[in-house]
Amino acid sequence: VQLVESGGGLVQAGGSLRLSCAGSGRTFSNVAMGWFRQAPGKEREFVARISWTGGGTVYADSVKGRFTISRDNAKNTVYLQMNSLKPEDTAVYSCAAGTTNYYRDYATYDYWGQGTQVTVSS
Repeated sequence: VQLVESGGGLVQAGGSLRLSCAGSGRTFSNVAMGWFRQAPGKEREFVARISWTGGGTVYADSVKGRFTISRDNAKNTVYLQMNSLKPEDTAVYSCAAGTTNYYRDYATYDYWGQGTQVTVSS
C-alpha cells in the first residue's frame, strides 16, 4: 500500500502549483485524506482534509481561500491546488489517508506518503 505525492517544485511568490497524491495497493475512496506540511526547523502542520465523499473539506486558517483540496476516487487520487503562494508556504508537503476523528493530527492517519518539496521564492 502506497501514497505517492507529486507536483512539487520551485515557484515565485504569487504563483500556483497543483500537488497530487496517488494511492495504490488498496482503494482509498472510502477514507478521508489529508495534506500536511513541514518546513525546516518546524513541526509538521495540518493543511487540509477532505472526507471520503469529497463533500466535506477543512482548511488551516493559513491557507484558507488560497488552497483547494479535491479528490478523484476513480483515480484513487487526492489533489491540492495551491494559489497565491507565499514564501512561508515553503515546506515538504505530505498526504495521509485514514479514518480518524482527529484529522489535524498526522499520527492518527493509517497511511502516509513520503512528501514532495514546495519552494516559494520571494
